[in-house]
Amino acid sequence: MTIVLDGTTGITTPTTSTTGEFVTSVTGFKNRILNGSMVIDQRNAGASQTFTAAAALAYTVDRWYGYCTGANVTGQQVAGSTTPTVTQNRYRFTGAASVTAVGFGQRIEQKNSYDLAGSTCTLSADLAISATLTTVTWTAYYATTTADTFGSLASPTVTSIATGTFTVTSTVTNFSTNISIPAAATTGIQILFTVGALTAGLTWTIGNVQLEKGSTATSFDYRPYGTELQLCQRYYYPVRGSGQFADVVGTTTDNMFFGTPFPVEMRATPTMTGVLTALVVSNFSTSYTASGGSYSFNGTSTQGVNVRKSGFTALSTLYRYFVSSTSIVVTADAEL
Repeated sequence: MTIVLDGTTGITTPTTSTTGEFVTSVTGFKNRILNGSMVIDQRNAGASQTFTAAAALAYTVDRWYGYCTGANVTGQQVAGSTTPTVTQNRYRFTGAASVTAVGFGQRIEQKNSYDLAGSTCTLSADLAISATLTTVTWTAYYATTTADTFGSLASPTVTSIATGTFTVTSTVTNFSTNISIPAAATTGIQILFTVGALTAGLTWTIGNVQLEKGSTATSFDYRPYGTELQLCQRYYYPVRGSGQFADVVGTTTDNMFFGTPFPVEMRATPTMTGVLTALVVSNFSTSYTASGGSYSFNGTSTQGVNVRKSGFTALSTLYRYFVSSTSIVVTADAEL
């Protein structure tokens, strides 16, 4: 590389692909896709997931959703390979008889895509598909009127930006294409990949998905795992574990609340769901076990979740307890 410095034009570099890659790689947040390398899987922890045909889209590895028509398919985070680049994980769909289509996409919120409006971007991905299928279709959209509002699978509220196809083989290969983002696309962008009849015995693999500003596909932007995890926790967070400390407030002798803060502030007020069983709290001198009752989850704050449980007796108020359970799974969902 040759760098020229003078008092008139500042620093100039040769306009080669190598230079372009060097310059782009030192900028922050190059890849607007989150978890493009499929390494974060808070929902399934690498286990297989079934997608129900003609149902609403279902989220899978973090930030990615999938759907299918015709018949159910399964999807799973899988090990990567050393080609075309060394990759730890990818995502793979496995087909079934009568499947007519499969989709896999991500919605990018306005705050992470606003500056792309009116520019040329490059979409790239590692793709492979069983030999009897050869085409993967990509489509880019933007939210039509309201920021971060893309509608449902059945009733989308999106405007198409562009679409195209990649001719794919059974060998994982990196593909790329340029997309001209219109000036109106300031409300959030959606990237969707689709295939046709992924029937029994066929698989579709995808990984290292990247959307970046500019007309050149550069090397994949590997962010630190902890950073990628926090970026994903803005949209989805499961409270899992066998125990935690909490400030417990007993409102009566048989009711208690405990609060758990989120690791990062969520995108919006999340939808709370969860299951807690065999709940025990202890102040290290006495343990109290719930004998029955019910749970409720307060999701009105982006800062944490309050869990209410009845069925305790003689529970002291305003005390710091250790909360344990055979099953603590409370999920906060603020996906787009």
